[in-house]
Amino acid sequence: MTSKRTLVPVHAGNKRSVPAMHPQLQQELVASTGPLPGRQLVGVRAVGGGCIHQAWCLTLADGERLFAKSGNPQAMALFEVEAEALEALHAHADPDWLVVPKPLDLATLPSGAVLLLPWLELSGRDQRALGRGLALLHQASEAASPQRFGWDRDGYIGAGPQPGGWRDLWGACFVELRLRPQLALARDFSFSEEWLDRLLTGLRQRIEGHAPSPALVHGDLWGGNAGALNDGRGALYDPASWWADREVDLAMTRMFGGFSATFYGAYNEVLPHRSGWEERVEIYNLYHLLNHANLFGGSYVSQSQDCLKRLARSIN
Repeated sequence: MTSKRTLVPVHAGNKRSVPAMHPQLQQELVASTGPLPGRQLVGVRAVGGGCIHQAWCLTLADGERLFAKSGNPQAMALFEVEAEALEALHAHADPDWLVVPKPLDLATLPSGAVLLLPWLELSGRDQRALGRGLALLHQASEAASPQRFGWDRDGYIGAGPQPGGWRDLWGACFVELRLRPQLALARDFSFSEEWLDRLLTGLRQRIEGHAPSPALVHGDLWGGNAGALNDGRGALYDPASWWADREVDLAMTRMFGGFSATFYGAYNEVLPHRSGWEERVEIYNLYHLLNHANLFGGSYVSQSQDCLKRLARSIN
């Protein structure tokens, strides 16, 4: 895919100074009305990663470690959607192969919003369990799916909006709830509405043609949102989940790299590639390109425009 050579994951831990956790927030966490009442914090370490919220490793007096996200009060809306997605993924994951941290607490404190999760020790390198675990999650969720595509509430893709809603047909869902909202936010595109309508109609017909079943997807599966644990199992976190074609997860793994041949081989042992998957990769990643263009601007705008033109040529 052409864009794979030039994309830079803006949200992938660019170096920046990270302040220490404010003492007041530390006190509120262990207060009688906080999420860790009566516990004693003996260590608080800033964790690098995203650019939306602050992240922390909390060490308690008994040796337990927790992961905490904190933000202003408005961050609660994002944390609520993330917690709901983690719960759903956790319910469908096979814990022998894949760990999805189940939220421990979600709290609105005087200092802001906090999401608490189990700490994951990401020191492994082998991605076989990650690939097999993702395939098993997709497979299990397909068997228990709502038989329609979408999500029951508005959410977020990074800091961008990800509309809720449901569609019976996959092409309608992807075009109406993913591509059109992103295109409506775009400021620097010069395509006519008529041109975009023809393109979206063609894309809808193309992806609807292979008739996927709804699967629960991570939804934002770049390398910074997945890893391997020191016990060999895979791990997923920071989701933007919805019920979709399972290929949308595999497509995004190819945007920024970071996923090995072992990962793909293990996935395909459970769920082999379906005919035409390669041509759908660029269609599905258009959603993330547009979101990056709307969030960060810069070269993502021209890459989105180039992608739209390539796809238009491919369907004409």
